[in-house]
Amino acid sequence: MSQRFDVTDPEQEEGALVAAANAAREGELLVLPTDTVYGIGADAFSPEAVARLLAAKGRGREMPPPVLVSSPITLEALGDQLPAWVLELTKEFWPGPLTVVVHQQTSLHWDLGDTMGTVAVRMPDHEFTLELLSRVGPMAVSSANISGEDAAQTADQAETMLGESVAVYLDAGASSGGLASTILDCTTDEPQILRQGALSEAELKTWLDEHGVDTELLPPDA
Repeated sequence: MSQRFDVTDPEQEEGALVAAANAAREGELLVLPTDTVYGIGADAFSPEAVARLLAAKGRGREMPPPVLVSSPITLEALGDQLPAWVLELTKEFWPGPLTVVVHQQTSLHWDLGDTMGTVAVRMPDHEFTLELLSRVGPMAVSSANISGEDAAQTADQAETMLGESVAVYLDAGASSGGLASTILDCTTDEPQILRQGALSEAELKTWLDEHGVDTELLPPDA
């Protein structure tokens, strides 16, 4: 049976962190709040847990999950060939609704799916989840929904879709954001938005222009 915690209740918070961290270390799945939508997460370094995450969503290896981290510094440990502007970009917009796709370190012992040598990384602006990430380490986290359905805005919505496939549900009330994060591909000379999200194209372009970064911001299918 799944466990569920109200993480807005100070009396439940520590117990929730301990239960969630233990579940993640044991390869189980969590539903966790972020600053955008609810996510379904697993230890990024457990191939079995990541495979379980993809199966719970009904998603194949061709759609690997992003990785959430607790600090911008972690990007340097996960990413390779990072232009200096990418590090400055994340210092500006993290924590927040920006996911950056970068070349991954070849030494990483994980299997997120068919990543083609890249990894999508984000630092969410959510105090509880940042504390959880600081205890667990990087987590593979995708929107908490069955593939093809809308992303869960509440823990109830997530539980209705994902049920007993998730070991621990962390309920922080309704999502404050509503929009998923903006995904920016930083693996080429000209960064490109892969998904429009909560961080606007205008805001991104302003920052990139000010830092002398040429851009190709329209999504590929625009």
